[in-house]
Amino acid sequence: MLREKELLAMSSSTVIAIPIQGGASPKKKKSILHYLTAMKDINEHRKLIHSIKVGLALILVSLLYLLDPLFEHVGDNAMWAIMSVVVVFEFYAGARLGKGLNRGIGTVLGGGLGCFAAILAKNLGKVGQAYAIGMSVFIFGAAATYTRLVPSIRKRYDYGAMIFLLTFNLVVVSGVRAEKVIKIGLDRLSAIGMGFAVCVATSLLIFPIWASDELHCSTASKFNKLACSIEGCLEEYFKEIEENKNNQSEASFNACKSVLHSKSMDESLVNFARWEPWHGKFGFSYPWHKYLQIGDSLRDLAASILSLKGCLQSHRQPSSVPMIKKPCEAVASLLACTLRELGDSIINMKRCRPVVLLVAKLQLSRLELSEAVLPYMLRMLPDDDGFEIAGFIFLLMEMVEVVEKLAKEVEELADYAGFPPQQLKDADLW
Repeated sequence: MLREKELLAMSSSTVIAIPIQGGASPKKKKSILHYLTAMKDINEHRKLIHSIKVGLALILVSLLYLLDPLFEHVGDNAMWAIMSVVVVFEFYAGARLGKGLNRGIGTVLGGGLGCFAAILAKNLGKVGQAYAIGMSVFIFGAAATYTRLVPSIRKRYDYGAMIFLLTFNLVVVSGVRAEKVIKIGLDRLSAIGMGFAVCVATSLLIFPIWASDELHCSTASKFNKLACSIEGCLEEYFKEIEENKNNQSEASFNACKSVLHSKSMDESLVNFARWEPWHGKFGFSYPWHKYLQIGDSLRDLAASILSLKGCLQSHRQPSSVPMIKKPCEAVASLLACTLRELGDSIINMKRCRPVVLLVAKLQLSRLELSEAVLPYMLRMLPDDDGFEIAGFIFLLMEMVEVVEKLAKEVEELADYAGFPPQQLKDADLW
């Protein structure tokens, strides 16, 4: 505690002025470009691997038809195994396991209840049988459909509820005409189990593609993308003012747009990751829900950065802002450095600096920016200049608040996941 007070006292007398120098360095931009190219190549390789795995699974399950000993044991029900492979084999291992388990549980429950209802209806006579089957179809159909509309169940068990509804209706209705309905149901269930076993074997044993790894890496990469966007926006803003440009900004907002539109993908990856077994550093109780909270804060930050687009593309740029340029650049540089540090903490699964120090430094930079801007805003400025600068400073301070929130959420993720602390030198604290 004493050490933190000393650091705050030292920093309170010094303005943190870290010029951006044209944003990210050429070396850093080159490394980012190299990283994006490598990720694109990896995605293409994973698509190729997935396609090969699907073909291999179809070959293995087709042996139930091609080999006479297997066909004599399974019979025409082998078609259900092939259908299971085609339907269940998803890109991510978690999606495959979740869909396969949903299909299996839905088939068992639907088939079991369907057989029970069909057997019970046969003992009620012809007229009673029709009434019993009609009532059972109505009751279970309505209940399963209502269950599918519950948001918490729909996210993870919608496919299982649909399979239950389909299997129950097929079994209970076919039980009126077909004999040995229980034997037919068991044979089809065993065939579905064979198809699911083939999917699991090829999915987990041959170059598994984990949704958890995808979610972990994509969340960490968003921090670096937004850091580069902040630096680019500040560089472009002051460049246009100094050169008195009135044309539209050339700054790229594609990274912010990709982050802003990532909500549905993040939710799907979190859902798939929850089905995956223990692998690597991800255990069964890993806090995947924290990634959704971090993703929401990152999207808030991306929206704030996109709001700067109006400042960059405005035709009423301030004439000159020499007094606020350095504090603004210092805040932007601090935001970028903090975002990269938080992203590194997630990707390396190690704690960054204590959140108290990160938040204190961000609050100090915001205070210094206010002290530098207020005297300038109180001067005799044209109205247009005053409004333009006020809007720009407001968005910058809003981004500081969001980054403070992100630092706390990453700290909570480290607590839940048990990230080990990393060794920091005294010089790295500030």
